[in-house]
Amino acid sequence: MRGAKIAMYPNLKLAIFKRGIHQNLLARDLGLNEAILSKIIRGNREPTCSQRQMLAQYLQADEVWLFERYERIQTIPEAAHIETKAVKDAET
Repeated sequence: MRGAKIAMYPNLKLAIFKRGIHQNLLARDLGLNEAILSKIIRGNREPTCSQRQMLAQYLQADEVWLFERYERIQTIPEAAHIETKAVKDAET
């Protein structure tokens, strides 16, 4: 088994869910690109200081709590990795 780290901001996701806001509307209201907001929520992109402040203010949440980062290890069976590599090799 191999492991891949997945980082995310679950508190941010929870706050958005509790407010009943769709990500596209949140992005529009804050003047953010939807793709960038999505990457921030998933933890694939670090928000800027101003983005953190805007999101915390909009969601009426503590900024530190909102952006607590959690990491988990997603296990990938070795056979799945080998199969994926074999398919990629066959395609080239």
